[in-house]
Order: sequence, then structure tokens, then C-alpha cells
Amino acid sequence: MVSIKDIASECGVSIATVSKALNNHKDVSQATKTVIQETAKRMGYLPNYQARALKTNRTYNLGVLFAEKAQSGLMHSYFAAVLNSFKNEAEANGYDITFISHNIGKNPLTFYEHCVSRNVDGVMVANVDDYEDEGIAELLKSSIPVVTLDYKTDKNPAVISDNYRGIQTLVNYVYGKGHRKIAYIYGDTASVTARRLDSFRDTLKSLNIEIREDYLLQGNYHDPKTTEQLAAQLVKMSDPPTCIVLPDDFSALGALTAFEKLGLSVPDDISIVGYDGIVLSQVLNPKLTTFRQDTEKLGAEAAKRLISLITKETTEDDGFVSVEGCLLEGASVKELT
Repeated sequence: MVSIKDIASECGVSIATVSKALNNHKDVSQATKTVIQETAKRMGYLPNYQARALKTNRTYNLGVLFAEKAQSGLMHSYFAAVLNSFKNEAEANGYDITFISHNIGKNPLTFYEHCVSRNVDGVMVANVDDYEDEGIAELLKSSIPVVTLDYKTDKNPAVISDNYRGIQTLVNYVYGKGHRKIAYIYGDTASVTARRLDSFRDTLKSLNIEIREDYLLQGNYHDPKTTEQLAAQLVKMSDPPTCIVLPDDFSALGALTAFEKLGLSVPDDISIVGYDGIVLSQVLNPKLTTFRQDTEKLGAEAAKRLISLITKETTEDDGFVSVEGCLLEGASVKELT
């Protein structure tokens, strides 16, 4: 394996100069940097990250804890997009990614123990349904830098998608199309769900629309089967809604299946809106009206905040960043006269 010493000998400079050039220090001229960097590439030099870790007390390894009830993992389009953006920002800053779980091989570990075992510099916690879980709580209270996604704690910086505004935007849009009988199939019990449900109720109240409890049904995120059953239940009511707000775009597949079985057409017989703005929403027939969450900014901001926390450019009590999204107008909402 080629060493810094080998490169120094080849270039006729000191080991310290090679080290500075490879780390792009300002006190080495650009001409010298170019010669050293090109020589290192020609000789097949690769940095020794273990030695770097010993010197800097950092491994340049970020943990990602991703856990949700549906267990859809990276098949979940919305979170896959967020994690991809997080990964791109992390890699641009020289970091690798490790997924944190309860096991390494067949050895059961807590989330905290896994982080310590992998020696991560910090962790992003995303889409956890139960932040009161003993394993999650242990990690959040530990000395490991942690940034949470869509959940605020008293200790950890957070990146929050503006779910309140998202639902508010959708309901106002539906109202503007003439709908007054608006139902909501909401997701699993979680802080995000509570925020969206509060927004739904508040927005209806501000529009002087009756809040009907029989129009509010709890389903699951990323679960077309459950949504199919609940959507069918709503349209079979003696006084059915004219529009249904769905838990997410993927669940719209279930609603569309239910309506097809019942001989109903979207939007002629029943209108629907989704949430997330994933690619699927824009290729459905009809194209789904939905609220697009800014996955690129969410993931990038989470990585930036975590790296700043690790490098102590920010502190644990710096609060949260709120990220706004936007309405994607499709063809799934009928205009009522």
C-alpha cells in the first residue's frame, strides 16, 4: 500500500507538505498541491481513515436510525428520497453512512450500543413511531450527537417538515373547489399525525365547516390495503364526503382500488388528495393532487445540522429548522358548482 512517505520521496518534499497538500491546506501553493495530488493518484494512494480517526478523534461515519411500523424500509418513496439527500450531503462533506439497528449479525444490541460499536460520529433519527421507546430514549439522552427528523425534543436539534401548513394548504384548496364535506383518513399514532390532525380540525373550523367525527378515520401510512377498506367505508355512508384527504400518496392506490370495485370514478364521483408528492402521485390516472414535501432540503438540512453539531459549529439547544413544501395540483379534485 502506497504511503504518504512514498509520495513525499517521489515528489522530493517533506511528509508534512504531502499531508497538507492532500488535505488542501492553504499554506501549500496550488502548483505544489497539483503535483502532489496527481502523483498520489498515479501511485494509487488511498487515505488511511483509521489513522485519520485516531488523529482527529472522528471516524467520519454518520449513523441513520430508520424505524417505522410499516417496515417498508427504503421501499418507502418519501423517506428513500430524504435519505438519499442526506447521503449526498454527508458524502459531499467526506462522511460515510451506517444504518443503525438492534443487531450486528446475530448479536442483539440497543441502538446506543450499535452506535458505540460502529463508532459513529453522530446519528440522524428518522420516522420513529415511538420516541418514548426505551432504546430510542437511551440514544437521545446519550453523549452521541443526534438530529431528529420531524420530531422535536428538548435536547436535540431537529429538522421539521411543516405538516401543519401542508394539511392547511390541501384543505383550503379543496374548499376553494367548492367542497364542504371533507373526510380525512389519517395515519398511525405519531407526532406527525397529531400535527396534521390538529391542522385539519383547525382549518375546517376557520372555514366554518362542521367537523364530523364519522369523517375522521385512523388508518396507516404507506398501507393501501387499510386505506382501501376505509375509503370504501366512507363512500358507502348514507351522507358520504365529496372529498377524502388520504394519509399519503402511496395509500391512494388503495382508495382508487376501492372506488373501482364500487364502480366509482375519480374525480367525477369522489375527489381525493394525497400527501408527500412522490413520483407515483404524478403518474397515477388521474394525476393526484397532493402536497409535496421538500425531501431534498429535509435530508440535506439534517446532514448539515448533524455535521455542525459534531464539529461544534452549532449546539444541542439550537432548536429546529422548519422546511416548507408546496401544493401539486393534479386532476383528482372535482370543482363543484
